[in-house]
Amino acid sequence: MTRERRSDIVFGIILLLIGVWFLAAQFNWLPGLNQIINVQYQWPLIVIGIGALFFLIGLLARAPGMSVPACIVAGIGGILYWNILTGNWASWAYMWTLIPGIVGFGVLLSTLLGGNEKGGYRAGLRLILTSAILFVIFVMIFSGQGYFLKYWPVLIILAGIWIIIQAFWRRK
Repeated sequence: MTRERRSDIVFGIILLLIGVWFLAAQFNWLPGLNQIINVQYQWPLIVIGIGALFFLIGLLARAPGMSVPACIVAGIGGILYWNILTGNWASWAYMWTLIPGIVGFGVLLSTLLGGNEKGGYRAGLRLILTSAILFVIFVMIFSGQGYFLKYWPVLIILAGIWIIIQAFWRRK
Protein backbone atom coordinates (compact mmCIF):
# COMPACT_ATOMS: atom_id res chain seq x y z
CA MET A 1 0.00 0.00 0.00
CA THR A 2 1.35 3.41 -0.93
CA ARG A 3 2.00 6.15 1.59
CA GLU A 4 -0.65 8.36 -0.02
CA ARG A 5 -3.29 5.63 0.24
CA ARG A 6 -2.39 4.96 3.89
CA SER A 7 -2.69 8.62 4.79
CA ASP A 8 -6.08 8.82 3.01
CA ILE A 9 -7.34 5.82 4.99
CA VAL A 10 -6.10 7.25 8.31
CA PHE A 11 -7.63 10.64 7.54
CA GLY A 12 -10.94 9.01 6.57
CA ILE A 13 -11.06 6.95 9.77
CA ILE A 14 -10.32 10.00 11.91
CA LEU A 15 -13.06 12.03 10.19
CA LEU A 16 -15.46 9.11 10.64
CA LEU A 17 -14.76 8.92 14.38
CA ILE A 18 -15.10 12.68 14.84
CA GLY A 19 -18.40 12.65 12.96
CA VAL A 20 -19.78 9.80 15.08
CA TRP A 21 -18.68 11.63 18.26
CA PHE A 22 -20.49 14.84 17.31
CA LEU A 23 -23.55 12.98 16.04
CA ALA A 24 -23.80 11.17 19.39
CA ALA A 25 -23.54 14.52 21.17
CA GLN A 26 -26.12 16.12 18.85
CA PHE A 27 -28.79 13.48 19.50
CA ASN A 28 -27.78 12.88 23.14
CA TRP A 29 -27.15 9.16 22.56
CA LEU A 30 -24.67 9.05 25.42
CA PRO A 31 -25.85 10.87 28.55
CA GLY A 32 -23.36 13.45 29.78
CA LEU A 33 -21.62 13.82 26.42
CA ASN A 34 -23.08 17.31 25.95
CA GLN A 35 -21.42 18.45 29.19
CA ILE A 36 -18.05 17.31 27.84
CA ILE A 37 -18.59 19.17 24.58
CA ASN A 38 -19.93 22.59 25.53
CA VAL A 39 -19.81 23.95 22.00
CA GLN A 40 -21.18 27.34 23.02
CA TYR A 41 -17.93 28.34 24.76
CA GLN A 42 -15.44 25.64 23.87
CA TRP A 43 -15.75 25.53 20.08
CA PRO A 44 -12.28 27.06 19.52
CA LEU A 45 -10.86 23.98 21.25
CA ILE A 46 -12.37 21.98 18.40
CA VAL A 47 -10.43 24.15 15.93
CA ILE A 48 -7.25 23.58 17.96
CA GLY A 49 -8.01 19.85 17.99
CA ILE A 50 -8.37 19.84 14.20
CA GLY A 51 -4.95 21.48 13.97
CA ALA A 52 -3.53 18.79 16.25
CA LEU A 53 -5.23 16.20 14.06
CA PHE A 54 -3.55 17.65 10.96
CA PHE A 55 -0.22 17.44 12.75
CA LEU A 56 -0.85 13.83 13.76
CA ILE A 57 -1.82 12.92 10.21
CA GLY A 58 1.38 14.55 8.97
CA LEU A 59 3.41 12.51 11.45
CA LEU A 60 1.68 9.26 10.53
CA ALA A 61 2.01 9.92 6.80
CA ARG A 62 5.61 11.10 7.22
CA ALA A 63 4.69 14.38 5.59
CA PRO A 64 6.47 17.14 7.55
CA GLY A 65 4.85 19.79 5.36
CA MET A 66 1.54 19.14 7.18
CA SER A 67 3.03 20.98 10.15
CA VAL A 68 2.39 24.33 8.47
CA PRO A 69 -1.39 23.99 7.97
CA ALA A 70 -1.63 22.26 11.36
CA CYS A 71 -0.01 25.25 13.06
CA ILE A 72 -2.19 27.70 11.15
CA VAL A 73 -5.43 25.97 12.14
CA ALA A 74 -4.36 25.41 15.76
CA GLY A 75 -2.97 28.95 16.06
CA ILE A 76 -6.16 30.56 14.79
CA GLY A 77 -8.09 28.31 17.17
CA GLY A 78 -5.89 29.57 20.00
CA ILE A 79 -6.56 33.19 19.04
CA LEU A 80 -10.30 32.50 18.89
CA TYR A 81 -10.17 30.78 22.28
CA TRP A 82 -8.41 33.81 23.77
CA ASN A 83 -11.14 36.03 22.28
CA ILE A 84 -13.87 33.88 23.84
CA LEU A 85 -12.17 33.91 27.24
CA THR A 86 -11.61 37.67 27.29
CA GLY A 87 -14.57 38.81 25.18
CA ASN A 88 -12.20 41.22 23.43
CA TRP A 89 -13.22 40.61 19.82
CA ALA A 90 -11.93 44.05 18.83
CA SER A 91 -8.42 42.68 19.32
CA TRP A 92 -8.61 41.24 15.79
CA ALA A 93 -7.45 44.71 14.73
CA TYR A 94 -3.96 43.54 15.77
CA MET A 95 -4.27 39.78 16.45
CA TRP A 96 -4.14 38.95 12.74
CA THR A 97 -0.47 39.94 12.81
CA LEU A 98 0.26 36.75 14.77
CA ILE A 99 -0.68 34.58 11.79
CA PRO A 100 2.65 35.02 9.91
CA GLY A 101 4.43 34.01 13.13
CA ILE A 102 2.22 30.95 13.40
CA VAL A 103 3.18 30.06 9.82
CA GLY A 104 6.84 30.60 10.75
CA PHE A 105 6.47 28.23 13.68
CA GLY A 106 4.97 25.67 11.29
CA VAL A 107 7.90 26.12 8.90
CA LEU A 108 10.35 25.61 11.78
CA LEU A 109 8.49 22.49 12.90
CA SER A 110 8.37 21.16 9.34
CA THR A 111 12.10 21.72 8.91
CA LEU A 112 12.80 20.09 12.25
CA LEU A 113 10.75 17.02 11.30
CA GLY A 114 12.70 16.51 8.10
CA GLY A 115 11.43 19.00 5.61
CA ASN A 116 13.52 21.18 3.34
CA GLU A 117 16.43 22.19 5.54
CA LYS A 118 17.86 24.64 3.07
CA GLY A 119 16.64 27.97 4.36
CA GLY A 120 13.79 26.48 6.40
CA TYR A 121 15.03 27.65 9.76
CA ARG A 122 15.88 31.10 8.47
CA ALA A 123 12.51 31.51 6.74
CA GLY A 124 10.63 30.38 9.84
CA LEU A 125 12.55 32.70 12.14
CA ARG A 126 12.11 35.59 9.72
CA LEU A 127 8.34 35.07 9.69
CA ILE A 128 8.22 34.91 13.48
CA LEU A 129 10.28 38.10 13.80
CA THR A 130 8.18 39.92 11.22
CA SER A 131 5.03 38.84 13.00
CA ALA A 132 6.34 39.99 16.37
CA ILE A 133 7.29 43.41 15.00
CA LEU A 134 3.91 43.85 13.30
CA PHE A 135 2.12 42.70 16.45
CA VAL A 136 3.91 45.27 18.59
CA ILE A 137 3.24 48.05 16.08
CA PHE A 138 -0.45 47.25 15.73
CA VAL A 139 -0.97 46.79 19.48
CA MET A 140 0.61 50.18 20.06
CA ILE A 141 -1.60 51.77 17.41
CA PHE A 142 -4.93 50.08 18.19
CA SER A 143 -4.79 49.48 21.94
CA GLY A 144 -5.84 53.06 22.65
CA GLN A 145 -3.05 53.58 25.16
CA GLY A 146 -1.06 56.07 23.10
CA TYR A 147 2.13 54.01 23.35
CA PHE A 148 2.84 54.38 19.66
CA LEU A 149 3.04 58.16 19.89
CA LYS A 150 5.69 57.92 22.62
CA TYR A 151 7.76 54.93 21.60
CA TRP A 152 7.77 54.84 17.79
CA PRO A 153 11.51 55.79 17.67
CA VAL A 154 12.25 52.43 19.34
CA LEU A 155 11.08 50.76 16.13
CA ILE A 156 13.67 52.72 14.14
CA ILE A 157 16.36 51.72 16.64
CA LEU A 158 15.34 48.04 16.39
CA ALA A 159 15.35 48.24 12.59
CA GLY A 160 18.91 49.66 12.68
CA ILE A 161 20.06 46.88 15.01
CA TRP A 162 18.46 44.29 12.74
CA ILE A 163 20.22 45.68 9.66
CA ILE A 164 23.58 45.66 11.47
CA ILE A 165 23.06 42.04 12.58
CA GLN A 166 22.09 41.06 9.03
CA ALA A 167 25.28 42.65 7.69
CA PHE A 168 27.40 40.46 9.98
CA TRP A 169 25.42 37.28 9.24
CA ARG A 170 25.36 37.62 5.47
CA ARG A 171 27.29 34.98 3.64
CA LYS A 172 29.76 36.04 1.02
